[in-house]
Amino acid sequence: MKKIGLVGGLGPESTIDYYRGILNSFKDNGGKDIPEIILYSANVTYLLNLIAGQKWTELVNYLVDILFNLKSAGAEFGFISANTPHIVFNEVAAKSPLPLISIVEETYKISKSLDIKNIGLIGTKFTMENSFYQEVFSKGKIQVLVPNNEDQEYIHNKLMMEIVYGILKDETRDGFLSIIQSMKEKKQIEGIILGCTEFPLLLKNNAFGIPFLNTTAIHIDSIVNYCKNKYL
Repeated sequence: MKKIGLVGGLGPESTIDYYRGILNSFKDNGGKDIPEIILYSANVTYLLNLIAGQKWTELVNYLVDILFNLKSAGAEFGFISANTPHIVFNEVAAKSPLPLISIVEETYKISKSLDIKNIGLIGTKFTMENSFYQEVFSKGKIQVLVPNNEDQEYIHNKLMMEIVYGILKDETRDGFLSIIQSMKEKKQIEGIILGCTEFPLLLKNNAFGIPFLNTTAIHIDSIVNYCKNKYL
């Protein structure tokens, strides 16, 4: 098995979800072998400030430095346990000392297999405002649609003030579901990307007859397969 390099802390709750999910995947398959996981918990506040200031070079350098540290600790491949930093994934991958698994590419593969043509995306304000999901999905002629500006602000604020701290409120869940339902009715989305690795903590089930793509779970499946040398 390959040693896993986890760029975590983005935020802490989803990092725990990743760690638990990877280990549970091995337990579900007999638990005879347990992977070696090397974790670097990044400073999420610093990272988000770089993104808010569009300091892309500094962001790339910060993430690449982390990957060099993971390699020095023995990691053989790596991944970033958050959607938003994938804004600069291509630039990071080009400088990384480790092969990286992209959460966006893996989610695209699942969307393609489901034959979805119009898919919604919710995430941080930065994920919804930028086009890195659209750029990847366009190669399969899949249109990625985001909520209106007001709903984007609601999602981002609830994420930053509640969900990243593990505060999961029923009223927030209902608010998110209302936005997704509206997108289905007005934008004819055929699925929704939970484009923040914290969201599956709040939205655990499909609804409205469309799939909710859990990017954390999709990413974990690919990480485990790569770890086991089964990645295609």
